Amino acid sequence: MTVDRARYEQTLARYVTRRRLLAGGLGAAGLSVAQSLPGRATGYAVRRQATPGASPIASPVATPGASPVAGRVPFFTLGVASGDPLPNGVVLWTRLAPSPTGGGGMDGRPYAVRWEVADDEGFGSIVQQGDAVASPALAHSVHIDVTGLEPAREYFYRFQLGDETSPVGRTKTAPAAGADVDRLRFGFASCSMYEHGFFSAYRDMAEQGFDLIFHLGDYIYEYEQGGYDVRDGQGPLEGREHTGADDATGETDHLDEYRNRFAQYRTDVDLQAAHASAPWAVTWDDHEVENDYSAGLSENEDPAAAFLARRAAAYQAYYEHMPLRPSSMPQGPDMQLYRRLTFGNLAEFQVLDTRQYRSDQPCGDGLNPRCPAGLDPQATLLGPDQERWLLEGLDASGATWNMLAQQIQMAELEQGEGDVELYWQDSWPGYPAARARILDHLRSRNISNPVVMTGDIHTAWGNDLKADWRNPDSATIGSEYICTSISAGGLEPAEFFRRYLTDAPWIRHFDPRHGGYTSVELTPDLWRAEYRNVDKLDDPASAVSVSATFVTEAGNPGVQEG
Repeated sequence: MTVDRARYEQTLARYVTRRRLLAGGLGAAGLSVAQSLPGRATGYAVRRQATPGASPIASPVATPGASPVAGRVPFFTLGVASGDPLPNGVVLWTRLAPSPTGGGGMDGRPYAVRWEVADDEGFGSIVQQGDAVASPALAHSVHIDVTGLEPAREYFYRFQLGDETSPVGRTKTAPAAGADVDRLRFGFASCSMYEHGFFSAYRDMAEQGFDLIFHLGDYIYEYEQGGYDVRDGQGPLEGREHTGADDATGETDHLDEYRNRFAQYRTDVDLQAAHASAPWAVTWDDHEVENDYSAGLSENEDPAAAFLARRAAAYQAYYEHMPLRPSSMPQGPDMQLYRRLTFGNLAEFQVLDTRQYRSDQPCGDGLNPRCPAGLDPQATLLGPDQERWLLEGLDASGATWNMLAQQIQMAELEQGEGDVELYWQDSWPGYPAARARILDHLRSRNISNPVVMTGDIHTAWGNDLKADWRNPDSATIGSEYICTSISAGGLEPAEFFRRYLTDAPWIRHFDPRHGGYTSVELTPDLWRAEYRNVDKLDDPASAVSVSATFVTEAGNPGVQEG
């Protein structure tokens, strides 16, 4: 017995998806390099040659006073962002886009953008400044890897082009390595679907003044306008319709289309406010490219070359719109995204990529019974290199708390009817052997206070992670906290899952409402999570309130009511 994707997604609220063959390829690839040093920055732009092995050719950089478009127009329409804080630095981001969903609106020249970092919001004490190149090869985005800052310090930053100054962003560096840290406040979110509701949850995040914000995937959705309908056939929320794609599929599948879709999301004022409020650490799931894709395989079995071209376009647009270091710049369809962030002796985060290297779903797509392929030790969600990196990093960690910041549900959830056991194959239960390797390592190596942070499923959960899912009385290895969606799933709760909870006593909390995120206050003794929910997704001024609080005690794995 199998349940196809359409039936399953209808339980989340009438998921409609269409797939067609990809028509076309990538736009021109390019590279923009900027190096930041204490007190200054140097930058240059290079463009890759069409001939393999050819040397880059320097491109002229327009002066800051030059006008890239006719007339006086705003350049910083997508706001500002910072990300991946280290003890001595942070990444700063912006993109020049006078016409955000019309290709950006810039001409074909690179531009020198001034950046400043200050101790104060009024920029009376500037501690770093320099010029960086906004290259047309990267949609006139800039990624400044600022170094030479002090650890555990709040800073403010801004950009300038000509006589225009960007909004001011707030950021914060990580504590020094090994430093005693008594408190860390952060939020984590996923699944922001523009058509399904307003981004009020992002507004609430901006008001919290977090030390850090995680986005765990599905930052955008690739569907055509109205292609993911959960509003009883009414289509997108009025005024929130996706911009259309240029070709017959209607989905984003070319570089210019991904750029326009990311830019549409980034024009949202609440999302801009959240980015400007604190540094972010981001990772992707599937909808940044295509629903339920696996490594180089399309959900719709598109030709491999065509899908890899689509993936390359999506990865480039993702990089162009995220506060990531130049070390994450994609090379065609490949992009280094998994990485590690450490906050003194309190917390270490392993930011994972469960899409780019995974095996194809071993037992097929959708809801299916377990099969021998799922138990094959060669089946992987992380790929051998990332899995090795993860396990070695956990072994080397000296932090009190060890978090996996990742995309998909790890706890067991059997969803069959009657005697048939069915598992959602796109999540960790679809890869039981790969999951067992991670959990067995956490247990056998006595990793300190492991917590898994998860998105994807559009509902909020708190789960114990068990040594043996067939024996609920077996040891609890760690905890899993799943945030609900920012807006994906729309107005109606996803009550479908509730029928399966009685057979899963390790599930300590379930809330089917959409619209919200999870905030965490972490101390050496306690993980304290608040599930924050939007009251009305169709109201841009909606209140956000705490629906539940759960905790995990240091040395006592598992989820408890707070």
